[in-house]
Amino acid sequence: MAQLRRDYEKFQQANTAVLVIGPEDARAFKKYWEQNALPFTGLPDPKHRVLKLYGQEIKLFKLGRMPAMVIVDQEGVARFVHYGHSMSDIPENAGVLATLERLNAAG
Repeated sequence: MAQLRRDYEKFQQANTAVLVIGPEDARAFKKYWEQNALPFTGLPDPKHRVLKLYGQEIKLFKLGRMPAMVIVDQEGVARFVHYGHSMSDIPENAGVLATLERLNAAG
């Protein structure tokens, strides 16, 4: 999430809302958000409803929920999906911003 915070302004300039979904319950999620002063929206998903909706994997031997990134357009259509294979397998912001630029140009 530090990576997303670092370039948050660039995501805003790309007309993009950042939503982070995590496995914690609402109380733990809120506490984490406040302690880290995260500028984007967080959604607790302790029952894994969103996880299941987008096909995100849980691997118990790799510390649980694998990272996933989904770019959803204003009509609710997933235009880009990345499923991580480890906790560090997260797309770089530059690549995500380039993808957003291409999608915005095509839209």
